[in-house]
Amino acid sequence: MVDQIGHFAWYELLTTDLAAAGAFYRKVVGWDVKDASTPELAYTVLTAGDVTVGGLMKLPEEGLRSGATPRWVGYVAVDDMDATATQIRRLGGAILLTPTDTNIGRVSVVADPQKATFALISGLTYGQRQAGGLDAPACVGWHELLAEDRNRVFDFYAKLFGWQKANSETDPADLYQLFSVEGQTIGGMLTKLPSVPQPCWLYYFNVDDIGAAAERVNAGGGHVLQGPIELPDGCWIVRCADPQGALFALQGPGQAGIERPSSSEVTWSAKWGNVASRGRMMLPKAKSEPNDKPNIKPKR
Repeated sequence: MVDQIGHFAWYELLTTDLAAAGAFYRKVVGWDVKDASTPELAYTVLTAGDVTVGGLMKLPEEGLRSGATPRWVGYVAVDDMDATATQIRRLGGAILLTPTDTNIGRVSVVADPQKATFALISGLTYGQRQAGGLDAPACVGWHELLAEDRNRVFDFYAKLFGWQKANSETDPADLYQLFSVEGQTIGGMLTKLPSVPQPCWLYYFNVDDIGAAAERVNAGGGHVLQGPIELPDGCWIVRCADPQGALFALQGPGQAGIERPSSSEVTWSAKWGNVASRGRMMLPKAKSEPNDKPNIKPKR
């Protein structure tokens, strides 16, 4: 666990239908689904080859009663759970689930000062940080925070986990902020549109054919909400909802025959902060004329 501190180390889907969700992601992403239930808790583990990626569990009844909906939760590894929870309160965040011993380790569900939820974990009992890095097949390749105000919230994560700005040479007015952990760029933050009701984290799963994966999403009862969108390096992304309503995203190469985004789709993708994301960002550097495409260039 030492080399995981400050990194996302586990991903968990809280859902209303374990069997249906497991079958859906097995078809869409290619995960193997294994029962790991205990007498106290029904739990499913997701694996990509020899790599354990995350788990599925039923959305708790108390969550349903309070209006919670199915969602993916990313767990960041910490070495001192109680001290980190205390620091979160001091920095203006909230503790939604106090540090608790569970089947996957000691965990706490928390929220940043703008109410985007994520989780903490220590003593993870499953696997280690994905050996293949962000490009590992069927693993999480990108982490994206849709914030109320990404400029104001970044310091919270920097002080809490030591995350650093990965594109410090850019203008503060830029709409997308890359962040890194121990020199590895793992995600980005942007200010959400008013149409996005709640700040949230979005996780991108790697697939080998974005067009085929998007078809599997729709065929499996999910919905492609945005895309496919092509990035400058040839990678494609789609943002989706699963059959129970949990948001997620996919990224990967496009195959011959996939339709390229129309100009309206380019404008529509820009509604997520005028960026598309996967390690190489598209960032607007100047205002465009009304009939022109956004003025963008890759950032590394």
